Amino acid sequence: QICLSLVKLLFYLAHSPLGSIVLLDFQPRQFVMVDGNLKVTDMDDASTEELSCKEDNDCTLDFPTKSFPLKCSVVGKCEGINEKKNLFNAYRYFFTYLLPHSAPMALRPFLSDILNATGDLRYGINETLKAFEKVLHLYKSGLYLQKRPLLLKDYISLKGFRVVEGEDYKCWPSYSHLGCLLSVHSAEEAAAICNSQSQCQSFIITQRRTWTGRPLALFQSSLTDLIPDANAVVYIKRLASSGEGL
Repeated sequence: QICLSLVKLLFYLAHSPLGSIVLLDFQPRQFVMVDGNLKVTDMDDASTEELSCKEDNDCTLDFPTKSFPLKCSVVGKCEGINEKKNLFNAYRYFFTYLLPHSAPMALRPFLSDILNATGDLRYGINETLKAFEKVLHLYKSGLYLQKRPLLLKDYISLKGFRVVEGEDYKCWPSYSHLGCLLSVHSAEEAAAICNSQSQCQSFIITQRRTWTGRPLALFQSSLTDLIPDANAVVYIKRLASSGEGL
């Protein structure tokens, strides 16, 4: 969410009515999340000036660990230097820390491609935004789950009950510090996650949603503390249910 919001912001800056805008003091502390969108808190160090040049050798974009040769345009400006400077700063301050983690395994190669392409500046901001929107579509639609074995058949659904939320086993990246609360596309994906965790004996799909509209599933190691709830369903591993005498 943070990276996608940042890319949308950089897309606007690259195509603003004032021209391509560069953030000269590009640091995480210069941004804040407002209603799920990343905002720049200080525009004092923003500039529309692009580096003047006479030849391509005048257009090297330097960073502490990398340098990129750019082209000198016919009007004597380094082509795309503001856009590329913003994008590489996004890569080194945000993408490298946030993209490799917490995505479903099937989506990680797509995010790795974005990471590598922006780290080498092979992607401009337009291509980067398109790549992020593709991953978001796959994530929201559940298309990344195709060709998986159906595992929900290994679970008994107990309608009219829910599990009391309390401290239980931890997992990563959980939405709760008390237990294992993860985003899922469906009960089928939740069953696959529960199967992959040795502690998991049951799960419920909660009414809570993430920013993409995906529900949160609570995974638990115990079948105790079930309480009536007409709108809820508890999914219990068949082996676990036989062991508990259900």
